[in-house]
Amino acid sequence: MARVNLVLLALAVACALAVITSQHRARKLFSEVESAQAAAQKLNEEWSQLQLEQSTWATNKRIESVAARKLGMHAPDASSTVVIQP
Repeated sequence: MARVNLVLLALAVACALAVITSQHRARKLFSEVESAQAAAQKLNEEWSQLQLEQSTWATNKRIESVAARKLGMHAPDASSTVVIQP
C-alpha cells in the first residue's frame, strides 16, 4: 500500500511540474507574441510615414521647384513653343 501511495505521489508531483512548465511556456510565448505584434504595429506606422513622405517628395510642384533651383530649368514660354501639324 505504501508503494502505491509513493507512486501516486510521484505521479502527482510530475503532473504538477508538467502543469507549471506548460503554463510558464504559454506565458513566455504570449509575451513573445505581444512583443512581435507591437513591433509589427510600429513597422506599419513607419511604412505609412514613409509612404506619406514619398508622396510629398514626388509632387509635381516640388519637382518643378527643384528643377528650377538646382538645374536652372523652366517651362518654355508660349512664344517659343512650336506646334507641328501632321
